[in-house]
Parts: sequence; C-alpha cells; structure tokens
Amino acid sequence: MRFKLLLGAVLSAAIPFALPIAAPAVAAVNTSDPSQFVDTLTDEGFAALRSGDKAAARSKFRTLLAQYFAVDAIGERLIRRWSPTITPEQKAAYKAAFPTFIIGTYADRLFEYAKADLKVIRTMPAGGGVDVVTQVTKPGAAPITTIWSVQNAGGGYKVTNLKVAGVNLAISQAADFDAIIQRKGFDALVAMMKSRG
Repeated sequence: MRFKLLLGAVLSAAIPFALPIAAPAVAAVNTSDPSQFVDTLTDEGFAALRSGDKAAARSKFRTLLAQYFAVDAIGERLIRRWSPTITPEQKAAYKAAFPTFIIGTYADRLFEYAKADLKVIRTMPAGGGVDVVTQVTKPGAAPITTIWSVQNAGGGYKVTNLKVAGVNLAISQAADFDAIIQRKGFDALVAMMKSRG
C-alpha cells in the first residue's frame, strides 16, 4: 500500500479536474495512445530507480513531473478550499515549493520499488479524459491495481490523477495539507514543504 504514497506522488497526484492543462508533453512520451503513454512514462521512472543512483533518479523524477504531469493544476486542487483566504505571495510561495515537496517527500522511498513491474490492463473513458488501469507487481508482494487518469494536452497526454487500490492520492494529500493549515496556518504549510527539499 505504500506504493500509493510513492510512485504516484512522485509521478502524479490530484483528482480529475476541469482546469485547463498547460503545455503538451515532450515528444519522447507524446503519443495518441494513453496506455502507451503510461507504459512508456513508468518505464522511464523504473529505469531511473534501477540505476541505483539516487541523485540521478531524483533529477529524473523532477523532469518527469514537470514534463508529463499537470503540476500547477494538481497543486491548485490540493489547496482549492483555501484559495480565497491566501495572498498572491503565499500562493506563489506554495507553487514554487510544491514540486520540491513531492520529490523530497517520496523519491528516496521509491527505491524499494526498483524491482517492481507495471503492466497496462485496459483503458476506459473517464470524463474529459481516459483512465488507464495498470497493475504493479513487486517481488514477494500481491499486485496493486493503479488507475492513471490522463487528459490530452494539445497533442500529448498529461497525468491528472492516480488511484491505488481504490485510494485517491489527492484526497489523502489534501487532507494532510488541510490539517496543517488548520493547526498552524498556510505559511506553516509552505515552510514544511520547503523543508522537505
């Protein structure tokens, strides 16, 4: 079950949204086939893990996150309930800290999945995009079903959501953020996110 807080958080997060998705994915993973998109994307992630070089893997994850995921929309979704109460400066600080938080929180833990395999099972329409159902198998562990929600972003796909064993990463992460903001305030959330880098 830890996978839901690892590969998904590094490579995606966020519940499906109606927000616009910026900038198309780069040509290496850009494809009209959403299942191939997810398969190729995860192959790149696993290849970085299997290199054994944690610094290089973190750098690769940061590149994958920026290129193939709706990072800004994801970040917006996680703090949507607080948007009316924060200043533009707070929002800018949060947006700058968000990618660093994801990489700093989850990247190193992903190495326990270096020997895992991911198999695409099927695709199905979902809202304005496509859900790609996959199975992650780690040696000695039961397979984990993951559902990647992807949307076309002007000629290529971007990931907007990940569900693992029925658990939505964004809902879980948003709840964690809410708890911090409620107890300590929005600035404390941003400070915590920066500290994870």
